[in-house]
Amino acid sequence: MISSSFAAILAGGRAQFNARAVEARRRFPALDMQAFGAFLQDGVDPVVQAVAQTFPDRAGSFTLAAYDMALELVGHGLAGPAAKSSFLSTVWRDLAPRYAPLLAVMPVDALGMLSNAAIHLGGVAGARTGQWQDEMAAIAPQVATLAQLRAVGQVLAWRAGVAHFRLGAIAAADTLPPALALAACGESQLDWPALRAQLLNQPWRGNADGIEFGAFAGLGGQFDTPPVARACADGFVVSAGERFYLLVADAHGAVLHGATADEFAQASGDVSAAVQAGARQLAPDLPAGEIALAANAHTLAITSPYTHAIRLLPLP
Repeated sequence: MISSSFAAILAGGRAQFNARAVEARRRFPALDMQAFGAFLQDGVDPVVQAVAQTFPDRAGSFTLAAYDMALELVGHGLAGPAAKSSFLSTVWRDLAPRYAPLLAVMPVDALGMLSNAAIHLGGVAGARTGQWQDEMAAIAPQVATLAQLRAVGQVLAWRAGVAHFRLGAIAAADTLPPALALAACGESQLDWPALRAQLLNQPWRGNADGIEFGAFAGLGGQFDTPPVARACADGFVVSAGERFYLLVADAHGAVLHGATADEFAQASGDVSAAVQAGARQLAPDLPAGEIALAANAHTLAITSPYTHAIRLLPLP
């Protein structure tokens, strides 16, 4: 059952809402109205309630915007019980209500921004969507504008494992009030200029142990065969079987993108039986011999024909 406030708005504009549904079915012939009804109850209703409780005079206009957006999302198969991922529905139900003040004033922009972020994050393998949602909810009382919402969302997406966002996230944080930038970065001990300098110069700040990335594709991992990594400016170009990838990693996680054989050929690599980076001695738990090393300015990648995983270690 939907809430009384949402039911009253739907009843008051029944003809208008019905016309919107008819038009959506023309645009999206596969639109499942039962799935749409389920999303109205599970995703739209909680946001309408939040706006109605905080800004009752804006509840009607917000509901129109949310209804139209919900029709489109369900029509594209991105929301509702049949969607490939439930994360978008979860964001509408549990996170969007925290941003009721922004939603009431700019429903299309704010709700669209949260929806696009949920869709993008849900499509990034390894992104910690639950962490992003929890941190977005916690910081919501400090976010006052649409620009701040965009910047905070990008910073928290980076910190939730979307490694290739790092430089963009730092630049986005630079547009925020210093206290909000520090909060988005999970810091309270430094001032923003000092933290910004450290984040730019130390991609592995806060993570001295590095990470392990990758697994056998047959068990849900990324690589069909043990990978080989070669360094490039943006990370590592990885070869696994007949496929090539760009691996971007930092303290918060690693993300894999597509690459080409030419990019792999142009990248630099090394093969050694010993694992040492400058003065730092490394002892990975891999069989001796045939360990391949590749290093860029800040990261050492270790691969072996005995594993589908890549060890990524910060350089001093």
